Amino acid sequence: MLTQYAINSLLFLDIETVPQYPAFSDVPEAWKHLWERKAGALIRNRDEETPEGVYERAGIYAEFGKIICISCGVVQGATNNRKMVLKSFYGDDEKQLLTGFSEMLQKFTANEQRYLCAHNGKEFDFPYLCRRMLINGLPLPVILNTAGKKPWEVNHLDTMELWKFGDFKSYTSLNLLAHALDVPTPKDDIDGSMVASVYYNEKNIERIVTYCQKDVVTVAQIFLRMSGEVLIEEKNIEYK
Repeated sequence: MLTQYAINSLLFLDIETVPQYPAFSDVPEAWKHLWERKAGALIRNRDEETPEGVYERAGIYAEFGKIICISCGVVQGATNNRKMVLKSFYGDDEKQLLTGFSEMLQKFTANEQRYLCAHNGKEFDFPYLCRRMLINGLPLPVILNTAGKKPWEVNHLDTMELWKFGDFKSYTSLNLLAHALDVPTPKDDIDGSMVASVYYNEKNIERIVTYCQKDVVTVAQIFLRMSGEVLIEEKNIEYK
């Protein structure tokens, strides 16, 4: 049980990322060489895969990708009357959305003990956000900056890590964990592997935002379930 954390002290979040360019052919020459080196570690079958062919995976690396959406959610109200409020920062201008997110974080953490919570957040979302902020010349918000902090001073929670209970042998997806804990999951029309195509080919970022927000709701519901608390009803979820 996670009773030591007040649910209204948590900011649940999820990010969506894509490669910095629509296709490998659009990548500047110097970056092509850098990607070819990076891709060497990704290619399993050298007879079938090439650096160009695996460029669609570039979005998972902060040096070669960019953030197009950050969705956040907070839980408000008493146990028997809770609601969740969601807000997203998204668009083509990564620096602008990161700036908006950073300003929100500063307000959220101004006067109280706060925590960030994401699924696989410690391995992906939190460090990716920090790296892209630095690349964009932005200062790191205090709650994201782990430099010089002791482990117990880092206010980051990760539902995947919490589920491991010290077992580091495997990865548990958000969808699998939700099903294992009987947490309802929305019927999405896309998954993470489709985000880059929806962004560059369909140019439908609103569809990606919806997908991202649904993941944030699922993370919050999982945390509530792991805390032994009642889940939030769909009618009490507010999208902004």
